[in-house]
Amino acid sequence: MRIAGVQIPTDKRLVISLTYIAGVGPKRSVIVCEKAKVDPSTRVKDLTTDQEETLRKVLQDLGYTLESDLRREIQLNVKRLQDIGSYRGFRHRRKLPVRGQRTKTNSRTKRGKKVAIAGKKKVTK
Repeated sequence: MRIAGVQIPTDKRLVISLTYIAGVGPKRSVIVCEKAKVDPSTRVKDLTTDQEETLRKVLQDLGYTLESDLRREIQLNVKRLQDIGSYRGFRHRRKLPVRGQRTKTNSRTKRGKKVAIAGKKKVTK
């Protein structure tokens, strides 16, 4: 089943499957199920075509920014921060944590794999 240009998994419950759409989290997926009057615990493969259409219509009518529009909006926000020269924009440009996290020990995801420095010895106490 495709919703908002995303192929959602058919073997999972509807509440979980809807979270595969960018911009729809657990809370929003419950809200969408309530508005569409569909049981959240039903499997996607068990939905009728009328229920699928109702889900698509509800997602469109609620006015949430989803998928490519959401990604584009986030990308433009980051670009704006970089263009005005803000601290957050600078951190984004350098691929460092933006929200004040420490970088001396953590942030391996952002900084990449640890690189050994030649000639540096460990200090023992």
